[in-house]
Amino acid sequence: MDSSDASRARVTKSAIRNPRSAIESRAFTLLEILLGLALASLVLVALNVFVFSMGEIWGRNTDVRLFDRHVRAVTRFMEAQLRAAALPPAADANASPITPQEIRPRNGPTDNLLTFELPGGCRLFVWPDRPLPEVVCSLQVRDREGLVLLWHSRLETHFADDPPRETVVTPLVTGISYDYYDPDLRNWKNETSIRKDNNGQLQTPQRLRLKFAYGKFTRETVLEIPRTGPGLPNF
Repeated sequence: MDSSDASRARVTKSAIRNPRSAIESRAFTLLEILLGLALASLVLVALNVFVFSMGEIWGRNTDVRLFDRHVRAVTRFMEAQLRAAALPPAADANASPITPQEIRPRNGPTDNLLTFELPGGCRLFVWPDRPLPEVVCSLQVRDREGLVLLWHSRLETHFADDPPRETVVTPLVTGISYDYYDPDLRNWKNETSIRKDNNGQLQTPQRLRLKFAYGKFTRETVLEIPRTGPGLPNF
């Protein structure tokens, strides 16, 4: 038997003679346990403080983040509808698919509204029967109602007589205005209503502005009015 085997034999014999001392030598002391619990408690308290502070910081700006997200979503939606109106078969080459027209709403006086046509309608439109194509749409902003789409199909029996249906896109739009570019002066002018030329004809703006408001937050977005080009294919 070598020296290492002899040493292990002596330790084993000692443990057999005094098992309590062997267990105590391998176990944690009460002081070590309390110290470990104290350190773990400090870590948990620090983690809770961090989590709650981050939640407070994140929640403090929730309203403005949701408001900005809504503004972007509405702007993208309106841009998509205007682009759809400027493409075939809704628009022909060298035509003006988005023009101001005199529209009579269901409730209210006649107004000059920016009007366009959507061949396949829109997902926001709720029909009493199956959806119809060739939907004529107009944009209007009303107090305490927001941005409203007025729409009806050319295929409806009483298209020329009945007022259009109405769908509220968002109640957070509080204003609409129109940008006109003057090529002679090379500047833009914003109008709160659709402009008329010297002959009394309504003029199509180059840009559309939507004003959003929610509590103390306000935003304004600018939408380009798309136009058809000379080389637009009819398909």
